[in-house]
Amino acid sequence: MIDIKLVQQEPDYVAEELEKKGIDKSEVYKLSDLLLRRNNLLAEVENMRSDSNKISSTVKDLYSAKESNPAKIEELKLKATNLKALLKQKEDELKQLNDDVLYIHLRLPNFPSPMSPIGSSEEDNVIMRIENYDEAKYKDKIFKPHWELAENLDILDLKRASKISGSMFAIFKNDGSRLLKALVDLALEINRDEYQEITPPHFVTSNTFTGTGHLPKFAIDAYGLKDDDLWAIPTGEVPLTGLHRDEILAAEDLPKKYMAYTVCFRREAGTYGKDTRGLQRLHEFHKVELLKIAEKENSWNEFEKMLANAEKILQMLQLPYRIVNLCTGDLTFSSSLIYDIEVYAAGLDKWLEVSSVGIFTDFQARRSNIRYRKDGELHFPHILNGSAIAIPRVWAAIAENYQNADGSITVPEVLRKYMKKDVIN
Repeated sequence: MIDIKLVQQEPDYVAEELEKKGIDKSEVYKLSDLLLRRNNLLAEVENMRSDSNKISSTVKDLYSAKESNPAKIEELKLKATNLKALLKQKEDELKQLNDDVLYIHLRLPNFPSPMSPIGSSEEDNVIMRIENYDEAKYKDKIFKPHWELAENLDILDLKRASKISGSMFAIFKNDGSRLLKALVDLALEINRDEYQEITPPHFVTSNTFTGTGHLPKFAIDAYGLKDDDLWAIPTGEVPLTGLHRDEILAAEDLPKKYMAYTVCFRREAGTYGKDTRGLQRLHEFHKVELLKIAEKENSWNEFEKMLANAEKILQMLQLPYRIVNLCTGDLTFSSSLIYDIEVYAAGLDKWLEVSSVGIFTDFQARRSNIRYRKDGELHFPHILNGSAIAIPRVWAAIAENYQNADGSITVPEVLRKYMKKDVIN
């Protein structure tokens, strides 16, 4: 969450920055007003508590005095009773104000980075560079979409997946399943020397989910268990961030670097009919996630390294891809800066996002209460994360870019040691 002191001290600045993310300024000013009322009421409550303690002390002294003063004692006891009732009323008002403050505070997004282009839609995103793409290779040629190729090769079964689970699910089979696992193995192998590998739970508590910014605002996009305080993870970012929730780390132990292969679950509410053919958008998908916890001063350097980590696998697969700097209106709730990596899918003639590498500044650290100690002082670290690989879309891009005239798919050279073959036919 954003620093509450900034809302108190510089509400105009906060309002202007969050407006770039589509937040109405009135929400910030509403929070600022609530904070002022809360602080005034808190001061009043503390004074009343002090007065109540003084009365109790005076009554105690009168009881222990040699010459008792019953009338004075009764007068003070009545005053204490009335003060206690009023104090209870004020404390209830304070609790409600605290709840109102927290309600708005948890729903305000992170500040956008000055490096993020100002804008409100995909058209405002900035393409930073394009790699390994040769337009002549695709011009005037026909490429089949991945679902057509895969069904003919019996490596993907979308119809039976729909029968079992409904739309936007997939069954990978035969060499399709082996290709999926090969991509996972490759992503883990090439990052193993730098990142600590974690196999986390796939369900997390509401506190963990809130820590990354997925709750309360995005409950509609998540799968929650009806009878338990548990949520299916939409990305490995959630349990990896939760590893150090409510902990104080040592500065010399930073940066922390983790990676995890997980199955991810997203309801994709509001996306009915939007890019849902084939593997473009699924409710359940496989992914290898990278996450770092770093000092503020080092976050940009760590970001560049993570971006290189995410690019490396696409370079090894020799797939065409591009780097896109997301505009302020396209940033996620918790992020400050995001570079999307989009791979080109020849059969779809589209660029598909396969990784979002982002800096989340101290936003998630504040929500998760993750701190580190340096020179005797406590600080909130910066958190960064990105996909080493989002399997389904990379799988689709391999099928479409490596397809052959006879309907077979050439296995990228780097995957052949896992697949034990050169061609899927």
